This record gives sequence, C-alpha cells and structure tokens, in this order.
Amino acid sequence: MQSSAPEAENPEQHWQARYDAGSTRWDRGEPSPSLERWLALTDLAPGAHVLVPGCGYGHEVPALAERGFRVTGLDVAPTPVEHLRAELERRGLQAHAAAVQVDMLDWMPEAPADAIYEQTSLCALPPAQWEAYAERLRRWLRPGGELFACFMQTGREGGPPYHCALPDMQALFPEEHWIWRDDAGATEHFNGKHEILRRLIRR
Repeated sequence: MQSSAPEAENPEQHWQARYDAGSTRWDRGEPSPSLERWLALTDLAPGAHVLVPGCGYGHEVPALAERGFRVTGLDVAPTPVEHLRAELERRGLQAHAAAVQVDMLDWMPEAPADAIYEQTSLCALPPAQWEAYAERLRRWLRPGGELFACFMQTGREGGPPYHCALPDMQALFPEEHWIWRDDAGATEHFNGKHEILRRLIRR
C-alpha cells in the first residue's frame, strides 16, 4: 500500500519546503538529551562507524565525531545537508564525519555500520513505508551492531511526526531480527510530545 502523504510522493521537495518556510519546530538547536542516554549505555569504541538518518541540521553528528566516532549524517533535503557540511568544516571534523543528501529508502553504505542513532527519520516517514525502512536499517548494520531508537509518542493520528506506539515498534523490529536490550527512559519535547528510548542489537 502506497501512502498519499506529500512526504511520501516527493520527500525531497516536501522537506525542503519545510526548511524554506522555516518550519523546523523539531530542531532543538543543539544535540538531543537522547544522545547522552545512548552514550551512557553503549560500549562502542572510538572509531566505530555511526549512521544518523534523517539528521536535519545534524547537531548529533559533530557531537559524535568529537567523541571519536566516524559518523555519517543522512538527510533527504539539501538545506540541512549543506548546513551540516559547513559546520563540520568550521569545526575541522571533515576527516571524521560526512553529510549525505539521500532518500533513506534508496541508500546503502559501502560497508555495514556499527551503530545507528535513529531519532527523527522513522517518525517522519508515512507508516506505509515503515516496514521497508526497518529492513533498510537492518541491512545497514553489521550483525551485533546496535540501533538506538527514539520512538516518537504523539498521542494522535496523522503526522509527521507519526505516533510510534511501542507494540507497533515491537512488531516492526521483531525478535527474529533484533534483541531488545535496554530501556533508556524517555526524552520530553517542548511541544508536549516525547520519545521512548530503546537500544536494540541486530542479530
């Protein structure tokens, strides 16, 4: 089933229009507190490759690079990618991090990554695309790699952001393919929404 949502029909144009209009209420202007929750749990060593899909302006990308990780930020809209590239250059992090403009449902890394920090990409996709995206996340990771997922809770129908109910997420990321390892609590948003945080390990 194909979604008729505008972001599904032409995601680059849809999200670029949001940036052009300055309609980026999801952007905190700094790394999310969810990132620190993950870093307190993970045993990834410096040098591990981390993907940040749907990164937007990508505040988490330089934050991870400065911790010694190799980082690739992905976004479908050109404006945030250009902004992130300029920020990485300003901070001298080009050797450790990159920003790539791409449709997440079409992209594959050159080699499987060690981890994925999934904060805003899943909830931005129409639910009709979730299964394809979840499979893409699994294929991006090496066996034993970890997915830190921030499941958006809106308490309403429609979106984006779309409500990522935990039972639906458990079905989307089944135990056949994932080990649900850690409950990392929740992160509140200024708009009344919140994320529930879970660390999953790819089988």
